Amino acid sequence: MADLEMLRRMMQAPAGPETAVDWGRLTGSWGKEFPADYRQFMEVFGPGTIQDFLVIVQPEPKEAASVDATGGMVHETANAEMAWTEFRKEPALAEVEPLLIAWGVSSGADILCWDASGNDPDDWPVLVWNRDFTAWRRYDCGMVEFLRRVLEAEFGGCPLSGTNIWGVATVRYLTLGEEMRLLRAGLDPWTGEPDPYAGMFPR
Repeated sequence: MADLEMLRRMMQAPAGPETAVDWGRLTGSWGKEFPADYRQFMEVFGPGTIQDFLVIVQPEPKEAASVDATGGMVHETANAEMAWTEFRKEPALAEVEPLLIAWGVSSGADILCWDASGNDPDDWPVLVWNRDFTAWRRYDCGMVEFLRRVLEAEFGGCPLSGTNIWGVATVRYLTLGEEMRLLRAGLDPWTGEPDPYAGMFPR
């Protein structure tokens, strides 16, 4: 997992995982085993946000969540499926009918998915719907390699609608739990300053 080790140098991992994922239940629900790099990422980092920009969504079984509930894998996958039918694709995707599973969403409303139609999850490519371009593009790498290459600006151009983490060697990662704890304490999670609106979140 060379890419994961490089990612850990750029993005400090939390002291311990906050979310235990039942991978057996997740596999049974989606009908697919999830990629090894994603499972490792969740064990090290858990769901959370990179640099107040890119959210790595909560993994969840299909039957455990409503598509009306924001912030998780089920909701963002439903958004991705709708965007796939409505928006253009790069030429290489013109005849592709993917099985989409979302794993990330940016503050610019980009959606990051796998095309999970292949039999080997470790070969699933990343598909990104870029809100600025209103187009889908394919990246032939896994989720962790994709994140590492974004931070190192290794693609021909930024895959996302904002450059908040493009070519940024060191970024902050806040787990979902830590971000909510700070908000409930009345603090802006990213500045540490008091935020009069943050305390509105339920305890």
